Amino acid sequence: MGTGVASVHPEIWFQKIPFRLKQPEQSQSPLSTGRGDIVTINCSGFDQHGVDPAAFQAVFDKKAFLPVTSNSGPTHVNISFTLSAILEVNAQLQLMTSFLWLNMIWYNPFIRWNPEECGGIRKLSIAAEKLWLPDIFIQEFMDVDQTATGLMAYVDSEGHMRYDKPMKVISICNLDIFYFPFDVQNCTLTFSSYTYTVEDMVLGMLKEVQEISDTSQSLIQSKGEWVLLSIHQRTVKMTVDTSQYDQIIFYVAIRRRPSLYVINLLVPSGFLVVIDALSFYLPAESDNRAPFKMTLLLGYNVFMLMMNDILPDTGTPLISVYFALCLSLMVLSLLETVFITYLLHLVTTQPPPMPQWLHSLLLHCTSPMKCCPTAPQKGNKGLVLTPAHLPGLNEPMALVGKVPGPPESELNGFPESTRVQQEEAQKQHLVSLWLQFSHMMDTLLFRLYLLFLATTIITVTVLWNT
Repeated sequence: MGTGVASVHPEIWFQKIPFRLKQPEQSQSPLSTGRGDIVTINCSGFDQHGVDPAAFQAVFDKKAFLPVTSNSGPTHVNISFTLSAILEVNAQLQLMTSFLWLNMIWYNPFIRWNPEECGGIRKLSIAAEKLWLPDIFIQEFMDVDQTATGLMAYVDSEGHMRYDKPMKVISICNLDIFYFPFDVQNCTLTFSSYTYTVEDMVLGMLKEVQEISDTSQSLIQSKGEWVLLSIHQRTVKMTVDTSQYDQIIFYVAIRRRPSLYVINLLVPSGFLVVIDALSFYLPAESDNRAPFKMTLLLGYNVFMLMMNDILPDTGTPLISVYFALCLSLMVLSLLETVFITYLLHLVTTQPPPMPQWLHSLLLHCTSPMKCCPTAPQKGNKGLVLTPAHLPGLNEPMALVGKVPGPPESELNGFPESTRVQQEEAQKQHLVSLWLQFSHMMDTLLFRLYLLFLATTIITVTVLWNT
């Protein structure tokens, strides 16, 4: 027990306590013991010898009982808190770990004294374990209360008491991680009494909820992964059988800082997808495109394994869908490259006939008036020159000019020579069509990449700014 003075003036932090008196009842409270409704402590000699613990012994002996008298109504306990840190949000266990300062103020009619008779002492600090304390708890609390011992409570000469205690709160919270890492979570902290119904204890607000929110935001503005958005409050009554309990529910809205995840997850993944899209500028007949895409795909899988610990363990967030789409595009691109390589190898030996529907589709897509011209359509020169540069096609084209037989001047009279030339021209035309088809597939898949990248950028921008 000491004589310290609190940092907050009593006329400020006690003025909001509501008191409601009722008419005396027929039954007498066991605490009054016939001495009246108000107990006054005899503090004579405090000005000369200091505070005498024996003067408060009667109060200490009653710490197990609710401090009420025959004329008093239910005990009014005004509470508030300051959220000073959000330590962790566990998506797998659905838990939020936070640190807060709980403030409680109530009226104790058994601790009163006349300051003029006590050497002008108007406020004292008393060890909390010697006094009756409200049994306020947080319903979402999922751990043992580890509040430090040896805390002090402050009391003024009118019997107004204030008790502050720090708390590490591990509370259950219904987390929605679909928009990870741009998610906003809403957790609740419900303050209530263990044992006292509304007939014995009524809860009230010590501060306005906006003041609680502003103070908490100023304390945790630049700390940790989470940002406090707002705190809201409402008072309800919980009914259990025939009893009602007062409750104050605080809604705590927090938002994750996405910068770390954007830099470590989205940006590297986006770079790999962009490089894979740029690989379409490699010639379709090049032997280096398939190995290049396989190397990118392997690198992307290694990246996914390294970043697996950062992603939430439960649920399917939107970023997981994004990674799955990136991987699917890269696999589709590799399959398309393998198919094109096989097709171009096939047309160098024996070009297969092109189906009529595919030929019509190719003419439709490569028309200069259509909205999806392919790269080889920029002038018709590419259609004549490109087949001659296909791997394995140089020899057949060279043999066309070296067909054994009579001189050219004599070939015009032989139908066999004309038929051979027509077959070679038809073969060259088929090669040109299949090569044009491969360029059309590259163009369509490349535009699909561009659409995916544009959608990703727009989605990330919208989620970041909302």
